[in-house]
Amino acid sequence: MTPAPTTPRTGRRRHDREIIALAVPAFGALVAEPLFVMVDSAVVGHLGTPQLAGLGIAAALLMTAVSIFVFLAYATTAAVARRVGAGDLPAAIRQGMDGIWLALLLGAVVVALAIPSVPWLVDVFGASDTAAPYAITYLRISSFGIPAMLVVLAATGVLRGLQDTRTPLYVAIGGFTANGILNVTLVYGAGLGIAGSAWGTVIAQVGMAVAYLIVVVRGARRHGASLRPDAAGIRASARAGVPLLVRTLSLRAVLMIATAVAARLGDTDIAAHQIILSLWSLTAFALDAIAIAGQAIIGRYLGAEDEKGAREACRRMVEWGIGCGIALGVLIVLARPLFIPLFTSDPAVKDTLLPALLVVAVSQPIAGVVFVLDGVLMGAGDGRYLAWAMLVTLAVFAPVALLVPALGGGLTALWWAMTLMMAVRLITLWVRTRSGRWIVTGATR
Repeated sequence: MTPAPTTPRTGRRRHDREIIALAVPAFGALVAEPLFVMVDSAVVGHLGTPQLAGLGIAAALLMTAVSIFVFLAYATTAAVARRVGAGDLPAAIRQGMDGIWLALLLGAVVVALAIPSVPWLVDVFGASDTAAPYAITYLRISSFGIPAMLVVLAATGVLRGLQDTRTPLYVAIGGFTANGILNVTLVYGAGLGIAGSAWGTVIAQVGMAVAYLIVVVRGARRHGASLRPDAAGIRASARAGVPLLVRTLSLRAVLMIATAVAARLGDTDIAAHQIILSLWSLTAFALDAIAIAGQAIIGRYLGAEDEKGAREACRRMVEWGIGCGIALGVLIVLARPLFIPLFTSDPAVKDTLLPALLVVAVSQPIAGVVFVLDGVLMGAGDGRYLAWAMLVTLAVFAPVALLVPALGGGLTALWWAMTLMMAVRLITLWVRTRSGRWIVTGATR
């Protein structure tokens, strides 16, 4: 029997099924980190504005320390997916194991450097005298969870490359639940204050890392992949991640500049900024769920030397990004009376928060396309271009953001600068995608 011919409609449906199957579970895993911060913000926020301001600075620094190594997930996803597409499953898993060993090594180095630098880092961020002690306490304790966070990144990349986003979802649900329970218990039940919030997050992150390691190690043994560290493989993983490291450092610099500017605007502004940034991170990761699907799908198509499938999948995911961005923008506007009281009861923080929040809502459709195209190019292994594009974006954003306090602007002006940053990213990514130069087929790029 001759199979029915593929039409544009059936092609879209096929891509939709793939995107949904990977993106919906990926969403739960992706939002784990911002949900951790949101839970911490909600619990600590009721201790007082100085505590919330301190958490805002500490959380920004901690996320920077961890997120600059997000290439452990992204580069591993693309590399593993390519080998899956090429039909070499043992090599795919071996590639993932190299990423996990690299994560452990990097985690140990980061902790050794971070802990003695905590007071200096907080001071550089311009924390007020009232917020600084809380920021130092939270950051010192939470730094011990960094190795676990990096292992989670690498192991998640392995599973995504294997087209499995369900397992990370289950682990994320368990981690988020444990974090919420531990935060409330240690902050209020044990009376540890902001220190209890930090310890709760560390314990939850370690539990997540252990769960991931159990799953990945079982898979490696099942497919005959070695568990021993391989120096050449670890070096290769590190080299592949360098361009994405540059890209991520530039992006984190954008977020650090924004937080530093908000801190200099005053405790009220930094507290409001922390709430908005928590929400912005949540919506960003929600949109990035489509991008994660893109990394896995694009990598698999290119590994299988299916250029047409890669192009069609890219086009469809952009359409999904636009639609989801519009939906999230509307949701932010409609739901703001419900979620703002969860984070603060301070009228001054609320007044500062509202207009900036509307700017975030307007920018969501732009963000939807940006995150999707970012994921497509990551899935293609086009890290070098992503690095240069993000450096250009940083060069545009930094002077604009730093002028906000000098020109008497407030938090709303700062978030308009953030919207400009996303617009520049959209232009650079769209130009590259239209050129087709990102399409390189085969088991390796």
